This record gives sequence, C-alpha cells and structure tokens, in this order.
Amino acid sequence: MHRYEMKRARIWMLGAALLAAACARASDKPAAADSTAKGAVASTAACAGDNGGITLPAGFCATVFADSLGHVRHLVVASNGDVYANTWSGKYYPEGSTPPHPFLVALRDSNHDGRADVVQRFGDSLANGGAGGTGIALYHGALYAESKDRIVRYAMDSAFTPKSAPATIVSGLPLSGDHPMHPFVIDSSGQLFMDVGSATNSCQVKNRTLKSPGRNPCTELQTRAGIWSYDANKTGQQFSPAGRYATGIRNAVGIAFDPSGQLYSTQHGRDQLAENWAGLYTPRQGADLPAEELLKIQKGGNYGWPECYFDSTQKKLVLAPEYGGDGGKAVGDCNKKLEPVKYFPAHWAPDALVFYNGSQFPSRYKDGAFIAFHGSWNRLPEPQEGYRVTFVPFSGDSPKGDSETFANDFAGTPNPQPTTAKYRPAGLAVAPDGSLYIADDVHGRIWHVTYTGSAK
Repeated sequence: MHRYEMKRARIWMLGAALLAAACARASDKPAAADSTAKGAVASTAACAGDNGGITLPAGFCATVFADSLGHVRHLVVASNGDVYANTWSGKYYPEGSTPPHPFLVALRDSNHDGRADVVQRFGDSLANGGAGGTGIALYHGALYAESKDRIVRYAMDSAFTPKSAPATIVSGLPLSGDHPMHPFVIDSSGQLFMDVGSATNSCQVKNRTLKSPGRNPCTELQTRAGIWSYDANKTGQQFSPAGRYATGIRNAVGIAFDPSGQLYSTQHGRDQLAENWAGLYTPRQGADLPAEELLKIQKGGNYGWPECYFDSTQKKLVLAPEYGGDGGKAVGDCNKKLEPVKYFPAHWAPDALVFYNGSQFPSRYKDGAFIAFHGSWNRLPEPQEGYRVTFVPFSGDSPKGDSETFANDFAGTPNPQPTTAKYRPAGLAVAPDGSLYIADDVHGRIWHVTYTGSAK
C-alpha cells in the first residue's frame, strides 16, 4: 500500500462510521546460495494449534515461522530452506531492537520445528527513511534485493549472510509519488523484470483531484507504470525509458513466472471513480470498480492505464473519465489494449504472486497461482475487503475455473481498515519442499504453511 493510501486510510477512519458487516469469505525457480545447515522441512507435529491466527483449508496447517520482524514484504527461499526477506522502509522496528537496523533478514529453522531459530539482519540501515523495499530474488548463488532507488546484488559464497558490500545492478529508479516500490523477478537466462509503479492514481493534471482531466499524452508512461527489463549479470546499469518492456500497468506489485517461464503480474486498479466523478459513478460503483487484475505480460504490450480500466460487470476495458469516459459505456481505444487473464474484486490490493511448482500440496494446486491481497482502504460505503491469500487454478497457460480463498482472517476484525487490521499479507514464496511461506507487513509475521492431509 503506498504512502498516500495510508494517509487516506486514516482520514477514512476518522470520518466514516464503523460498518458492522463482517468480511465475506468470497470464492473468489530459484538457484540459491548453498549453506551447511539443513533447515528445509518443518515437523508436522509443530502444526497443532490455531495456525498462527489464520484459517486454511482442511488438511493444511501453519506455524508462525517468525514474528515482529518489521514491515516484511517479499520473500525468497534458498535450496536448503533458508528464508530471505526484504522489509519496507518505515518507523516500525522489531520488538526488542533499537533502530537503526538493516533492511534484509535471513532466517533459518535449524531444528525443524517450524520456527526460525536463527535470524540475522544485513544490508543498509532503515533509519531516517533509508534503504528498504519490496523486491528480492536468488540467482546464480547471489541474493538480489530492491534497496530504495536501486537493485543490488550480494555475493553469498555459500554463506548464510553475505560478507561483503553489494554491487549495484541498476540505479536511478523512480521513487516519487504514489507507488515507489520496485518488485522484480529474474528468469533462467538472467533477465531481470521489474515493476515501476505509477506516480499518480490516473495521470491527472492534479493528482487525485475532483474532475481534473488526464494528461494527454500521459508522459509519466515514459518512466513509470510498466515493466522494465535489465541484465541481472551486469552491474552499473542506469534506469531509463529504453528499458521499458511493457506499459500501461498502474502498479504490478505481484510479479512472477509460471512453471513454463511465462511472465505474469498483478495490477492494482485505480481509485476514486466515485469520489472524483460523482456525476458518473455512484458510491456503490466506486466500491466495486475497477477490478484488480492478473496479467500475462507480453513484450511491448499495453495494458491500458491510465486511459482504461477493467469493468468487472461488463467484463471489458472501458474508457476512464479523465480521458472522456462516460461512466462505463464508452470504450474508445480500450479495445486495442490487453485485457487481464483473470480479475478480482475492486480495491483488494494484490501485493504478491507466486506459482505453485511444488509437490507437497494436493495435485489440484500444481501450476496454479497464489495471490496475497493486502486489503482495501477505499471501499466505502461498502466494508473493506481483501486481507487474504487467494488461489487461482491453472490449466496449461490459462486460469481454469473460479478462484478461491486459501488463507483468511489475517485482519482479525470485521470490516478492517489498514490501521486496524492485525495482519496484512504482502509476500509469498514456495519452498523447495513444496511448503508455502506467507509474510505480513504490519507486525512482520511469517507463516509456514504445510500440507498434512493424505488426499491428493
């Protein structure tokens, strides 16, 4: 969730009456640094209890792998089971620590009890708004991480944590505006694909302002709102428009390859249709539009932002009001843009995406996608929603059937707000043993989810 949204969320909290409606239970390959420890598999005996406060399907259980780590965002798991996490910049520090502390966290379960008993921090300090971010990856024995305005690479040399300073792969990444994070993935050839979120909600002349028109053309697209590509094997690269791979994606925080190597991303849909265009949209429509999206990323593809948004009622891209839209009837050039392969309820905030390539879970999960929804702040007058992990079945290279809630009750309260939700899922990673890790960026909890049932 970007910084503007946190401020808006507090305003909503002060100005809105508490709604009593409960959260609906809607249906909705990394090459790692080796280590001498063997902490990959948790004991199933450790799973007895309440799943660390979340709910899961029958046959699954969760342990609290780690807690109170700070604003944990994306995760990656090494071949030996060691877990590495990136933490978002902020004022929250782990319990018992004194700031400043480094932004990267290495975690190991050395006694196989489902909980990390070795936790070490490394990287730059988070003090005074320092380094930190969302993206993290393992590639060819090195750990790559987003560190504020750059992607850096740590040589691991078969160690648990790096012993030397990182090299900079690409620098000069945009930080201003609504979406300053840069999640990324690296393919088997070393090509790095990185999200650069938009600086604004809808490229208005005056951002998030009543009836302000959209900039035409939206020059922001030259350096924002798309996927950029760089060589993960090369240091000293500079961010520029030349690296753009795909465009028209407002905020692709979830980004991943499917088992075949096809790149996908999520998209956070735009905000404030009803607030800024009350003559065109009712408050209910503002809560229900536009859809959140799962996109299949094509080189040179244009996915429509800011001129278009996906209307889940009509199941098509329609013209945004900032660009002459009339509340959902006009299409304009939106029929020339690439539509999502799957869509989800509005404002759920998809912050992590991972495809399941393991063998521990039942076969129906094989090759499907897990998406962590961070949770909404702007669905009034409807209850806030999301705050869950959803599973999307796949057949070949396409979603198949309905999505479903996999893990829920992170928020811990009916009608949660960002400032009142107990936990907000923001990171996902599949371990080599086929288990799943889920990260929260409110209090820094990481759950380790295993399958203990017998049915496949």
